[in-house]
Amino acid sequence: MDRKTKIAHKKIEDFLFNVKQNKYSFTFHEDVKIQSVFVDKKAKSIDIEFSPELSFLPLRVELNDKIYQEIKTKLGWRFNKYKITVYALGQPISDLIPNLYRPDFDISRIPLQKQYSRPHITNLDKPNIITNGLNDSHIAIWHSHGWYYNNEIDRWEWMRPRLFQTVEDLLPMSFTIPYLFPMLENSGANLYVPRERDTQALEVIVDNDIKDPSIIETGKWLTSDKQGFAVGLPPYKSGDNPFKLGTFRYTKTDSQSSSTTCWIPNIPKTDKYAVYISYGKIDSAANDANYTVHHAGGSTTFSVNQQMGYETWIYLGTFKFYQGQNKENGSIVLTNQSDSPNRYIAADGVRFGGGMGNIIRGGQISRRPRYQESSRYYLQYAGMPDSLYTIHADTNDYRDDYQRGEWVNYLKGNPYGPNTNREIDGLNIPIDLSIAFHTDAGIENNTSVGTLAIYRLADELGSNLFPDSTSRMANRDLADVIQTEIVKDIKQKHDPYWARRDLLDADYRSARTPNVPTVLLELLSHQNFYDMKFALNPQFRFDVSRSIYKGILKYISNRDQRGYTIHPLPVNHFGIELIDSLKIRLSWKPVSDPLEETANPTHYIIYTRINDSDFDNGFLVDTTEFYMKNLTPDVIYSYKITAVNKGGESFPSEILSVCLNKENEDPVLIINGFDRISGPQSYSSNGFEGFINLIDEGVPDKYDLSFTGVQFDYSPASPWTTNDLPGHGASYANYEAMIIPGNTFDFTYVHGISIKNAGHSFISVSDEFAEDSLFNLSKFPMIDLILGEEKTTYTSVDSSKQFVTFSDEMKLKLTQYCQNGGNLFLSGAYIGTELFTDKSQFDPDVMFAKNILKFNWATDHASQSGTVFSTGVFPELEEMSFNQSFHPTIYKVESPDAIDPIPGVSSSLLRYGDNHFSAGTYYNGNYKTVVLGFPFETIIDQQKRDALMNAVLDLLLQ
Repeated sequence: MDRKTKIAHKKIEDFLFNVKQNKYSFTFHEDVKIQSVFVDKKAKSIDIEFSPELSFLPLRVELNDKIYQEIKTKLGWRFNKYKITVYALGQPISDLIPNLYRPDFDISRIPLQKQYSRPHITNLDKPNIITNGLNDSHIAIWHSHGWYYNNEIDRWEWMRPRLFQTVEDLLPMSFTIPYLFPMLENSGANLYVPRERDTQALEVIVDNDIKDPSIIETGKWLTSDKQGFAVGLPPYKSGDNPFKLGTFRYTKTDSQSSSTTCWIPNIPKTDKYAVYISYGKIDSAANDANYTVHHAGGSTTFSVNQQMGYETWIYLGTFKFYQGQNKENGSIVLTNQSDSPNRYIAADGVRFGGGMGNIIRGGQISRRPRYQESSRYYLQYAGMPDSLYTIHADTNDYRDDYQRGEWVNYLKGNPYGPNTNREIDGLNIPIDLSIAFHTDAGIENNTSVGTLAIYRLADELGSNLFPDSTSRMANRDLADVIQTEIVKDIKQKHDPYWARRDLLDADYRSARTPNVPTVLLELLSHQNFYDMKFALNPQFRFDVSRSIYKGILKYISNRDQRGYTIHPLPVNHFGIELIDSLKIRLSWKPVSDPLEETANPTHYIIYTRINDSDFDNGFLVDTTEFYMKNLTPDVIYSYKITAVNKGGESFPSEILSVCLNKENEDPVLIINGFDRISGPQSYSSNGFEGFINLIDEGVPDKYDLSFTGVQFDYSPASPWTTNDLPGHGASYANYEAMIIPGNTFDFTYVHGISIKNAGHSFISVSDEFAEDSLFNLSKFPMIDLILGEEKTTYTSVDSSKQFVTFSDEMKLKLTQYCQNGGNLFLSGAYIGTELFTDKSQFDPDVMFAKNILKFNWATDHASQSGTVFSTGVFPELEEMSFNQSFHPTIYKVESPDAIDPIPGVSSSLLRYGDNHFSAGTYYNGNYKTVVLGFPFETIIDQQKRDALMNAVLDLLLQ
């Protein structure tokens, strides 16, 4: 090493030392080292190669410039005229800046897109048109591992341990299925998942090979001489491919409908079912095969490009179907009408519901709903070649599950096919990118493990190029953009100290195998209690999923060099007002997104449900109010609102219902004050750390599919030994095959049914709408305030209050209503707890409870039996039960309140069966109140629910 090189090397060592001493405005990973310093005196250049750890940083132009400036300063006057280039991963660090964040655009990392005439699936009945979202995109995504057969110990089990009331095989699914998947689809994307996405355990298949009279054909259909789907004789052994067991039908397209096939399932139970279609591969296939799904909410038509996605299950959507066979609202119809006559469409099996696992391993089936199984079994059921899921001599299902990357390649096909033979045609689906979503990022103490993003620059064959010769730097771009969005949003909304872990080029199969841009996301650590306090929070799940969706959209829009629009947040302040006897006004307010300036709505969609049907396809409006006229008397109408813009559609608002009775036109006002969603109660002190469901199980957002059972090991010192003995956080397994109900945001309908059955009209509003100073409560003869499991919850980022049971505005409005002679019915599990806990007798909350609502609080956790019986005020009521255990559709009330009457002022209405504590009070003065310490909507039996509501109405309105 010559003298000048030695000087430069020493200067760079000093620079790196200063970085690690935090003397600059930036830091490096602690393991960054100098690999080489090369000084070319003739060319006047210095090449500085750092170890790969430097690339763990998210490089940006500003950081790049600071690094160069500090190095240049440190090198000093001797090297003023030298050109300096800093390398990591063998590339100038400026090349590590993603295209999205750099002024110049590197086209070498933009994979060529397959040419196709139309996207795979298009919903023709969507009221909004998406132009700035993920329209025309095709995304492969999978959520972690799953229930699998362990060949060595001859049992089915999870791949990961049960920790902190869940397991990694289910936890990522609690982000993807309820949140991320619909967000991406609401932005226009087509999704492909190597695991079952429908949590419905029932399944119905209608197929031509069953010779089922449930298939009705018109026109001319022929049977192909190629293989198609047939049920065969499940359970399936390894190597059995149901898409090779039967045949399929086909016909020629026409400008008018001249041939149809109608599949009519025999639905075992009224419920929601995913609808999957399949069709064989056929020459000259049409790109616009029209399938119409007739369901409880009407009919929805999809255009399917049959030039791709053949010989497998293709998801259309999830719909409600009534029990039994009903062609009108329980069928799928395929027509040969096409914009391209004289081509062909194919028809094969149709599947309703996710079903139970039906792959036999070691003489056993999984005995679990299919959505819980690992991808190895779903890929077999979905017709994938066995080379994609049995590469280890069919003796290691654990490792076979990692073949999801080759599944991505098979979806896309030549020249991006499976790495053993990239020329395989595959399914011809133009996959844009793939994501592996996991939660296994390590363990820390009293802080977040944070978010790790893994990509791979070298593919299976050691090349840094995709098969179309574009740079696999696209993998790093995708990983960086998504990780950036996640960490940025979490820091602003949940934890300002959330860790951004490495942006890591590592040899993981899930990152290495796919021949499309791919990221392996380790969102957080399911082993770390601090992280899990966030992971079990439904709001966190929503926010993180939105971050991932935004990262995907920004990456793809930048790749295509076009603008993007983030779809809006859900609306609030939703209310229904009665205008005249059969006319109502719906109104709502948009919600701005402080993190995204483009996420503003331009239009809204109003969805309608009639009685117990399902919501229709909606219609588009451009204002924040709409009048509904000529409502049919004695019909319950339910409405939900979404906000839309050029980027797509928001999640829906809460659901509000209305029913008008001509014989009793003064409606009861139902106020929905139950907005809360939350994770379980957490606790950490003196060697005791975990979740205490006995105090508060939290409230799932509609449902939770990741709960395995309560935690039983609370000692942070307990070590992991095996997955069966995992130490701190270890949890039971008794709930893991169940869906846990939560806040459906549809309880105005539940209350409304009972009000209707008692012969009364009702309308409903949100609590925000009711609190508005312009809304007059006094015109209603009675108010039914739903409080469910509403109680004050504190946000993690700034400890601000949310889900307060009685806001100051609500207390004022209810006080004025009562003092003007109103009649008030309230029910909820935390009414007394919220108003009395840790408060003096002169606190405004306590005074409101005693002086207006006319009750005293006795205790929380007042019952475990869930039974109540009536006192002399309700002598005609039978004993009834509200839900205090697992129920498939009603949320669990773990902590009902005991509320006592004010002596000489009010009286007890109901008592709990296990201890005779007062469960409800009644006041009859210049106004009337009925207050229940448990949620009315959790009464299990509909007839008894109706009887209680009828008795309440008689008391308050007589």
